[in-house]
Amino acid sequence: MAKKKDDKTNVMRILDQKKIPYTPHFYEEEAGPDGTRDYGVHVAESLGEEPDRAFKTLVAKGSRGYYVFDIPAPDSLDLKKAAKAVGEKAVTLLPVKDIAAVTGYIRGGCSPVGMKKLFPTVLHISALDFETIYISAGKIGAQVELAPADLLNLLNASARDITV
Repeated sequence: MAKKKDDKTNVMRILDQKKIPYTPHFYEEEAGPDGTRDYGVHVAESLGEEPDRAFKTLVAKGSRGYYVFDIPAPDSLDLKKAAKAVGEKAVTLLPVKDIAAVTGYIRGGCSPVGMKKLFPTVLHISALDFETIYISAGKIGAQVELAPADLLNLLNASARDITV
């Protein structure tokens, strides 16, 4: 899918404003066999990349607030490791119905960049193994490829082992 001027997302505008280099990528949205979208792994396959380079954004709630965790698409978040990474006793994943109200994004298009508020963010440590990684550009069908160090700096995030 060719990039058009109107394909620029708020995530891309923020990266432009902060002068952070990135490459936009667009893919065709597909439904999985049960009618749901297979977001993470499908995105990587659509872009011809290994799934471990495509990171999905998960939002969790603890006793002190909300937290953002970015992990490789095929992986699962370890809630105990995630809680420890943000200094909480426990965190629970945000219900899908609450994602838009908290982040400003819909499920499948949630990006750690440009949420309504900057929440404490943890990127899985494996991101540092790659020169660039893929994250959502803020809408289904769009990703941005950027250096993990740039993402960490932009979000004042940390990198930890937070998967099962």
